[in-house]
Amino acid sequence: MYSPDGSSFAVLLSDNTINMYTTSNWERTWVLRGHSEDVTSIAYSPKGDRIVSGSHDYTVRVWDVSTGDCLFILIGHFGMVESVAYSAQGNVIASRSDDETIRLWDMETGDCRSIVSGCDYIHDMAFSPKGDHIAFGCQDHRVRIWDVASGECQNILIGHTRAISTIAYSAQGDLLMSIDVYSLDIRLWEVGTGACRLLLDANGTLVFSPNRNQIASFQSWYENEIGLWDAATGVCVLSLPGHEGGTYGIAYSPQGDQLVSGGSDMAVRLWDAETGECRHTMNGHMTSVQNVLFSPKGDHIASVSGDNTVRLWNVGSGTSRRLSNHHSNNMLYIDYSPKRNQIASSSLDSTIRLWDAATGSHSRTLVGHGDYVYIISYSPQEDRLVSCSGDKTARLWDADSGACLFILSGHTAYVFHVAFSPHGNQVASSSYDNTVRLWNVESGECQHILIGGSGGVEAALYSPQGDQVASYSQDGTARLWDVETGACEQTLISHSGDIKWIEYSPNGNQIASADDATVQLWDVETGMCTHIFIGHQGYVARVVYSPRGDQVASASCDDKTVRLWDVESGECRHTFVGHTKGIHTIRYSPGGNLIASWSDEGEGWLWDVETGDCHWTLNYDNLSASNHSIWTYNFVWISPDADSFVTGSLDGSVRVWDVVEEADECRVRMRWRSPNGQLSVEDACVQDVKGLSHLDKRLLKQRGATDGPNFRLREASKKVMSMTSVASKFKSFPSDTTELDSSSTSPAVSSRSTRENKPNKRRIQRHLKTRRYIL
Repeated sequence: MYSPDGSSFAVLLSDNTINMYTTSNWERTWVLRGHSEDVTSIAYSPKGDRIVSGSHDYTVRVWDVSTGDCLFILIGHFGMVESVAYSAQGNVIASRSDDETIRLWDMETGDCRSIVSGCDYIHDMAFSPKGDHIAFGCQDHRVRIWDVASGECQNILIGHTRAISTIAYSAQGDLLMSIDVYSLDIRLWEVGTGACRLLLDANGTLVFSPNRNQIASFQSWYENEIGLWDAATGVCVLSLPGHEGGTYGIAYSPQGDQLVSGGSDMAVRLWDAETGECRHTMNGHMTSVQNVLFSPKGDHIASVSGDNTVRLWNVGSGTSRRLSNHHSNNMLYIDYSPKRNQIASSSLDSTIRLWDAATGSHSRTLVGHGDYVYIISYSPQEDRLVSCSGDKTARLWDADSGACLFILSGHTAYVFHVAFSPHGNQVASSSYDNTVRLWNVESGECQHILIGGSGGVEAALYSPQGDQVASYSQDGTARLWDVETGACEQTLISHSGDIKWIEYSPNGNQIASADDATVQLWDVETGMCTHIFIGHQGYVARVVYSPRGDQVASASCDDKTVRLWDVESGECRHTFVGHTKGIHTIRYSPGGNLIASWSDEGEGWLWDVETGDCHWTLNYDNLSASNHSIWTYNFVWISPDADSFVTGSLDGSVRVWDVVEEADECRVRMRWRSPNGQLSVEDACVQDVKGLSHLDKRLLKQRGATDGPNFRLREASKKVMSMTSVASKFKSFPSDTTELDSSSTSPAVSSRSTRENKPNKRRIQRHLKTRRYIL
């Protein structure tokens, strides 16, 4: 919902919160927390300085838009509050409840000034444009109009033979539309006389145009058409094709000359209200579009979808941006900028998000790709980001402003990998169109198109010197290209299947490749295979050189082992055994003394390179139910001492972990995690909550809880201080939502001694496995 002046935007979320955004830069300003059940309705005051919300927790809350403070908690209903509305003057709020009443509240005092009751269940209500009357439809088939000042019934409109489900005033307030529960009996009433002016032969839901002369109708089931009706004659003047499978929402522009619609076909359409011409079809949502609305100025459209996103569309161009503070789909890649202490993440939701590594705060969302964003990478100077996508493009972004500098177009299939050159002046993009393209970073121009291989080029990597690019394809070959000329210098052919990964040695003289249960080393100068490391019992998913280049580590998805190989002798120095799931990622620590191995099902181990001992393990249980896997690439060290790292998960969240040494043991602790729409205790106050142990509080603080009340939530904080246990504050998910227990959000952590390779089962592990929280 937009504020009346269009300066702010409010979004209801399923976690009982209201997210507030400023429309100048679309940054989130407040998260309004306080309701303990679903928030069903919100409304801005006429000045836009306040917002009212109604909830299934039987309460109505009034919030200050500028500070995020809860000003009033209006208590009186004995049932769920279904809708709320402000009067035109802003001095009265109406709340409708399933306790069969409407309550009118005085906004100066917060007192209930009158109660409307005695007419069975009330399905809908609406203030008149002047705010002096309120109309509502009842279960008893009647429409009632009440005088707000006196609290008395002024008129009863009789004629319907079924319960009234929808009530709407015309913009001028002289007409009132009522619709029965089956959307079969639609009537227009003259407010002054109470006479029924028209019976419309329309089905579904209807909306008045702002200029009063037109009514739009639509259905959310089998019929696709949108009807435009003359409000004076009741004649259907235009029929629009609508949306295949049904239309779920329509809205007029403030001027009444345009109409926007959304439906089950995932599209948003903009129509000319006079001619019926479709001006734009806007695609981007992943599931059906549930609702649409215009901004107060009519220059933007907001659409809400079942894919858990809100998209903001430019009316002129039909382009959009998403509104969310977390990834709404699986995360695919993360990268870290040491100079900025910033984390970048990419996702199946087509966005890139930037996070402060110290605090976990979301700083920016980069929007522009039209499909999955696969790989992202900071430039060596860390002033730019490059990304690639299933939309067949790569993009260059300014890391400071988040602006898209260049769209690198030319590929004819998915762009699956991108990489900066060591000097940062060039980008290599790899595509399933069997090409690698080299791009000039300053101009965005394509300098070379490298053609070779079949089945798609999986990735292309620069040599440490930056004078060569190595690419590998699904046909089992790797190729070495001269960056200056674009010529193919060597073709490496030996593997019997697809090559899964290649890696340059630190000095650039050698390349390691992995696939068919073997690791092969190649001389870059001659293109000859110098070593073949045999030992794995299944295909090798990843190979990586140690920082000094004297070792190669390989990981197998099939045999679930990590092997360390001596580059000179070819001897296998260590075989790390312990994983119960297939390994897809391995990373040396910056110092080269440790190596981390990860499965794409959430299992991580840290090994000592010299001794072969395991320092610690990290494991997510119940993965099939929780979907909290760690994707293949989603592990990055963020400290030179290997005491902190970042992971990304399939639930769209980012987590930063600290490795703490105590005596001879290592412990892994979560520093922060980004919200993912399922679990968030950000700003929750645990100062005076009774029944929390020290460990309970520590776990909650890791998820964003605070010691003292937050100034934005003063009223909400006062209400939670009387809870007797953490279970009463962080209640379990209701049965109709996806259950998120601690085994999926907080992995089992076991610390391992460097002297003994045995798990150390401590109290923190028991708590992480047995607690279940939600705000």
